[in-house]
Amino acid sequence: MLHIRVISPASRTDEVLRIAADSPAVVNVLRLPGAAFDPEGDLVEFDVAREGANAVLADLKALGLKDTGGISVEQLDLSISTAAEAAEHAAPGDPEDAVVWEELSARTAAEARMTWSYFAFLALAVQIAAIGALLDQPILIVGAMVLGPDFGPVAAMCFGVLQRNVRLIGAAARTLAAGFAVAIAITLACAAVSRLIGWIEPAMLDDRPLTSFIIHPDRWSFVVAVLAGVAGILSMTARKSSALVGVFISVTTVPAAGNIAVAIALAHWNEVGASLVQLGVNLVGMIVAGIATLSIQRLMWSRLGRHDIAPRSPEVAAGQPTSGRVSG
Repeated sequence: MLHIRVISPASRTDEVLRIAADSPAVVNVLRLPGAAFDPEGDLVEFDVAREGANAVLADLKALGLKDTGGISVEQLDLSISTAAEAAEHAAPGDPEDAVVWEELSARTAAEARMTWSYFAFLALAVQIAAIGALLDQPILIVGAMVLGPDFGPVAAMCFGVLQRNVRLIGAAARTLAAGFAVAIAITLACAAVSRLIGWIEPAMLDDRPLTSFIIHPDRWSFVVAVLAGVAGILSMTARKSSALVGVFISVTTVPAAGNIAVAIALAHWNEVGASLVQLGVNLVGMIVAGIATLSIQRLMWSRLGRHDIAPRSPEVAAGQPTSGRVSG
């Protein structure tokens, strides 16, 4: 269940209540007239089954509450209510499979931003991967994969393509490219200094059977990236963070970036090209799979009578009462 809090101008409150009343997925409706101070208005709160959230949120947005009031959504970890159970049964589908598009939109928008923490985590991950490549230590490679935050911008790009949101696609692409460029540059600088002081030498990259997969991209690299992309999107839409860790461990983006840095520092130019191909294959595989997964989820959800990503209810937009379940 989700808990929705709406700050509504008094003139719109009846319409908000009508939207809640017309949806069988909504329960526990609360109205507090004049409770909101800034912005001024009434406060309406209710719980809604995840499967019915898209329809309700779309119609609330159609009332213009984003500009005249506010809509907040919280996840309820526990709801002990017979009415809530009935609401979940009334909404077709399963809550574990429900995709709340507004929630995903907010999350991917946040993942597309350039932040210091994103650059820091990616730089640390690439440096650990570089050390793992030099020492031929798979455990360090795995640790670097887990630490890397690069799937966030990838997911944002996929969602941007689905929404045809050029701005989101551009922001995610810039964040992804800038992140890897900065991380590789920092790792290259560290590797160059390490070579000057004698800590590393070219021979360290000559024979490393345990981590040589980084410089041998093939069809299986693409297959694994596709599978990881599907799993990554599903883990985000189904709120399964533990599955996302498995995605990080599956793809070879961060190890490839780390190997690019040390290969340049040690003048192993053939490995630079191979690592770039590995990086590109993994990114393309995840993006293609992510777009396909979101498209299938949207199609399946629309067949269950859900609203699309940016739906509007004509009745609500015109200020007319709706009847039955609000659907697109």
